[in-house]
Amino acid sequence: MRPETEAELAAMVAGANGPLRVQGGGTRTIGAPVTGQVLDMSGLSGVVLHEPGALTLVAQAGTPVAEVEAVLADEGQRLPFEPMDHRALLGTVGTPTLGGMVAANVSGPRRVQGGACRDFLLGVRFIDGAGRVLKNGGRVMKNVTGYDLVKLMAGSWGTLGVLTEVSFKVLAIPQAEATLVARGRSDADGVAALSAALGSPFDVSGAAHLGDGAAGAARTQVRIEGLAGSVAYRVAQLQARLPGFDVVEGAESAALWQEVRDVLPFAGVPGAVWRLSVKPSDGPVLSAALKAQGLDHKAIFDWGGGLIWLLVDAAGDAGAALIRGQMATLGGHATLIRGNEALRRAVPVFQPEPAPLAALSVGLRAKFDPRGILNPGLMG
Repeated sequence: MRPETEAELAAMVAGANGPLRVQGGGTRTIGAPVTGQVLDMSGLSGVVLHEPGALTLVAQAGTPVAEVEAVLADEGQRLPFEPMDHRALLGTVGTPTLGGMVAANVSGPRRVQGGACRDFLLGVRFIDGAGRVLKNGGRVMKNVTGYDLVKLMAGSWGTLGVLTEVSFKVLAIPQAEATLVARGRSDADGVAALSAALGSPFDVSGAAHLGDGAAGAARTQVRIEGLAGSVAYRVAQLQARLPGFDVVEGAESAALWQEVRDVLPFAGVPGAVWRLSVKPSDGPVLSAALKAQGLDHKAIFDWGGGLIWLLVDAAGDAGAALIRGQMATLGGHATLIRGNEALRRAVPVFQPEPAPLAALSVGLRAKFDPRGILNPGLMG
């Protein structure tokens, strides 16, 4: 099924007599496999409104992310949260769409400074599991009471409703960017340098450490963006605090962050890939603990160490028991981002929720999808 209007979509969902596998561009094979009729959202495409002066963009959910980025770039603007492109890491084809991006709350290295996709989402329109058209939010930031459906839809992976339209706050593209880079640091020393940079007053917009073997020799990098004069000043100040860091600019700087954003060192390399969120200072501790327990891996630390990408052997449970054991000890959560279908059926892909939160999730799905037809089982 490939609807081309919101009304067509509502009728299809209302008339469905079995599970639906909601699909945007088909680029993210994440979550437990879903059996059901494919609901292809690529037909609902196009930018509805772009008001550069108001820093606002509205588009249909099937609109390619690249199309939106091109529209924004023509006005010197961008999506502030630097959304990841999963295709290289997952080995998929297709075209990333806005709806898929929102449904997965896809964000990138800039999240450490500005927030995630959901933090810039102003409004949504969607079809719930009963075929009703619902909307929430608008085109400006404001406080809400009751359910904040805008935030709720971001990261719900199509299990609460099928997005038809989304609106965002956008920001200007900075005049300049530069990255401070050091090589050969241990994980602990690299993350310590990132913490020092993030604790400075110099408005860091990226802080990552690629562990030894993840992309050759270990690499630690810190990004600064803004007006050219401000970037030059802040880089000089950070260099004084972070001895041993060199500076790269322009396209070379951008390439370093695309590598982190899209987890390119793990693309095409055999193995399962986990995405772990922990307290930043616990990143190296967690990695060392897993190695001590026999889980060999390569690691990329983003967001100052708070986000860890792990490449592990895909055999058995791909380290799920050990990783989740560390989550129980340190706090945080782990998501299996890349794994074959058998592994994604056998291992909980998303972090198991505590009983009270799990009950709340079940209640929300029953409210918005009473028949249980939208991506059933994808999130466990």
